[in-house]
Formats: sequence, C-alpha cells, structure tokens
Amino acid sequence: MNMTKRIGIEINGVLRDTIGKFKQLYEKHLVDVDHDETLQSFDLEFDPENSGSTELSIIEDKTFFNYEIKNEVTSLNLMNHFAFRSKDELYSFMYEDYTMELFGHAPSTEINTFNILNDLYYKIRENHDLIIVSDEIGKSKPSSLFFLSKFGCLIEKVLFYSEVTKNKMFDEIDVLLTSNPALLLTKYEDKTLVKFETEYNKHIDCNFTIRSLSEFEDVINKINT
Repeated sequence: MNMTKRIGIEINGVLRDTIGKFKQLYEKHLVDVDHDETLQSFDLEFDPENSGSTELSIIEDKTFFNYEIKNEVTSLNLMNHFAFRSKDELYSFMYEDYTMELFGHAPSTEINTFNILNDLYYKIRENHDLIIVSDEIGKSKPSSLFFLSKFGCLIEKVLFYSEVTKNKMFDEIDVLLTSNPALLLTKYEDKTLVKFETEYNKHIDCNFTIRSLSEFEDVINKINT
C-alpha cells in the first residue's frame, strides 16, 4: 500500500555541479594568475655620523605560494585536492570572495536536471511532499535561492541545514536523495537514503543508487511498495 513520503532532494551534487564550478573558479582566480607577493617590513636605521639622524628603510621579501589542483576530487575534503594556505583561506574563497559565482552561477548536474525535477514534482505532488534541502553557510543561502530560481525550480519548500541542525533536517523528511558521503555513511533510524553517484562517493554502498535524476521516480516507487 502506498504511503505519503516526505522526500528531500539535496542541491549540491544532485541538482548543482558545485565541485565543477569550484574547480573552474579555482583555476581562473588562483591558478592562472601571478601570485608573487611583496611583503614589506620596516627597518629603522641609526646614523651616528649624521648628527644621530635616523632613516626608515623598506625591506622587501618576496614569497610565493603554488596554487595547484593536487589530484582529482574523490572526497569533499577540498583541502586534499586543492592547494590553499589554510582552511580559513578556503572558507573565504567559498563563502566570502566568490559565493555568488560558486553557489548562484554553478551549472546544473545534467543539462535537463530541472526539467526532470519539475516533471517529477507534477507527477508525485498529490501523494508525496518534495523538499529541497541543502547544507549552506551565510551568503551561500541567498546564492542558492538564486540558483533555484534561475533554473525555474517549482518545489515550494526549501530547507537549509548545517552540521548543527542536520538532525532537525532529518525530522522533516523520510527519504533523502544525496551525494554527500558524510550523510550516506551515517545510519538514520526510519530514514531511507538514495545515493546520487559521483566521483567522490563511488566507494560507498547504498541500498538505492542512481546516476541520473531521471532514475529517481522508479526508486521512489520501489521504496513506496
């Protein structure tokens, strides 16, 4: 017997090619530019032969940091795959410097992602509740709303969560379609997880796996029988 399900669909990795856009921005703004930096320090020199006068001189110290893509992205720990000076610099890159470019202007995972999503919405909305969910921080929230509106997403409910509010997100759904390894590796009582396969979660086993959003309707029917 069919029962109403609350179905969460995650933005990152499922609807939005966030990693692909991150790589593009990283190459454009960090790899393909000159990063010689002139660090200036000041030295106060005392000249006893010139009536004890002092002179302020500038000492230049050139340092270089090699921004590079270390390897293919096989995890969501981006520090393992992209060279940054620190985690703070990575955070600033994503959530301060290029937030709208990354989260608002990233492409969809497939050319017809949102056509499929909106068709699914029309087909199952009378029997199931569809909810967009996404792990977002600060200004990435309005950027993600722009992303959804840009592609004409028809789903009414959008739920942002963080590591702190993750469990509350799961209170709102019964089924979650996600590509996030951290979520896929965690057992949630009475919740069904569906893996959207990517390069960074291929190693994770899941009862339900899809490689295109077009496969999701069949999975919903299997879960619901």
